[in-house]
Amino acid sequence: MRKLAAYTIPFVGLKLGKHQFEYDIDNEFFEHFEYDDLNSADVKIDLLLEKKTTMMELTFKASGSVNVNCDITNEPYDQPVEASLFLVVKFGDEFNDENEDLLILPHGEFEVNVQQYIYELIVLSIPLKRVHPGVEDGTLDSELLDKLEELSINNNENRNDEDEIDPRWDKLKNLLNDK
Repeated sequence: MRKLAAYTIPFVGLKLGKHQFEYDIDNEFFEHFEYDDLNSADVKIDLLLEKKTTMMELTFKASGSVNVNCDITNEPYDQPVEASLFLVVKFGDEFNDENEDLLILPHGEFEVNVQQYIYELIVLSIPLKRVHPGVEDGTLDSELLDKLEELSINNNENRNDEDEIDPRWDKLKNLLNDK
């Protein structure tokens, strides 16, 4: 995957200490990853990079909202996004990102790209089951909800009919009692 230059931080020229970076994430960012589960995105990322002599600490904080479709009604709504991630960057013989909290860059590397971490931070902060707030509090008026309600009432009536036992089963029960 091609790295986006805007998310590449050249740390070699930075002094020791804390450095602040801000990113505004929108649909264009997710198009790069070919992620199309979102209708739109408006998320702000605050990144604090603390450079130390032998390592760096990155603290990501995401806040904003993404527009997604409800899993029940398919109605679009804004899902709030609040998340954070702490990442330690150390230097070693070869690149290694197997540990989610630790990134090892080869000695001599002079920049770090954070786009993958931002992407994962936002996508993983979206709930697996996305339910429109109007569904939860009962204020959403939708034809689909009305149809679901209608079908659930019919299912309850059908279950009551099924509770009546077929008389043929009673005769089979008598066979057990006749031993």
